[in-house]
Amino acid sequence: MDTKIIKIDKDNFNQEDLNKAAKIIKANGVVAFPTETVYGLGANGLNPEAVKKIYRAKGRPSDNPLILHIGEVSQLDDLVEEITEEATKCIEEFWPGPITIILKRKKVVPDIITAGLDTVAVRMPESSIARTLINLAKVPIAAPSANLSGRPSPTSAGHVIEDMMGKIDMIIDGGETGIGIESTVLDLSGSTPIILRPGGITYEDLKRILPDVVEDKANLENDIIPKSPGQKYRHYAPKAEMLVFTGNLEAVVNNIDKYTKQAIIEGKKVGIMATDETKEKYNDGTIKSLGTRMDKTTIANSLFSALREFDHLDIDIIFAEGVEKDNIGLAIMNRMMKASGGKTIKC
Repeated sequence: MDTKIIKIDKDNFNQEDLNKAAKIIKANGVVAFPTETVYGLGANGLNPEAVKKIYRAKGRPSDNPLILHIGEVSQLDDLVEEITEEATKCIEEFWPGPITIILKRKKVVPDIITAGLDTVAVRMPESSIARTLINLAKVPIAAPSANLSGRPSPTSAGHVIEDMMGKIDMIIDGGETGIGIESTVLDLSGSTPIILRPGGITYEDLKRILPDVVEDKANLENDIIPKSPGQKYRHYAPKAEMLVFTGNLEAVVNNIDKYTKQAIIEGKKVGIMATDETKEKYNDGTIKSLGTRMDKTTIANSLFSALREFDHLDIDIIFAEGVEKDNIGLAIMNRMMKASGGKTIKC
């Protein structure tokens, strides 16, 4: 397949720039496009044959549900049975933005989107490119992250090209994404609001407007029926083995240093995912700072790109510093744990 690439300035474009992409979506093709979180792999979310092309391009298991993306709040009425009071609060506070809500679905939503569940996940992205594309296509767009299944999510068009060239119809190059990790997924289909996947909208953010919101304890378990992308299978994984070190920061640094020396003795090429506060404390291995612990959004923004950089360097094993699980730190640790397959060293 000949994959076309179009470059768009996310701060200065007109609708004509996106008409070709919208026509592809209308014709049941597949287009990769930037959002404020990561790049999405988009197709007509109401056409099962179009959605099958997403699964084929990604190599994604069909029991992993997809998120429908809408351009206007009014489009939600066509997809769900009821917009609950909790959903209304979240929409008013956080849409457009990096939060996906799960509600009871209408029959118009195909089973292939929901993996046969009676619920559907929907979000309205903040990215003006994404919303303009959705509105031009005049259909909700199903859009998981635009990477091969299990690989680190793409935060630049280059990452998408790496995984999807020749597999899809078009890639919209809108530069690097802002947040760098996927949206928060909030299940509002039951009596208690449950965060199924932590993301850019944090537990603390949600607690302000939904006092009874809880974290899903099954996030790191494998034997579950997923209601949200990212709940099953190893995700975001680099080619290298990965270990996450948690606990007291000084102990984390000392243990990574010890493990690095041993791995080098064994002939392994080591990558270290450090932070600005610790990067100078390591003398061995290939060291990459993800950002500062004083502002963990910087760490979230560079996590996936760092994993891909280590792939390009043919790293054999990655030792990653964990972060505190407050605010966006919870989402960072969720992604690190998925990327490592749950392999941790408690220090």
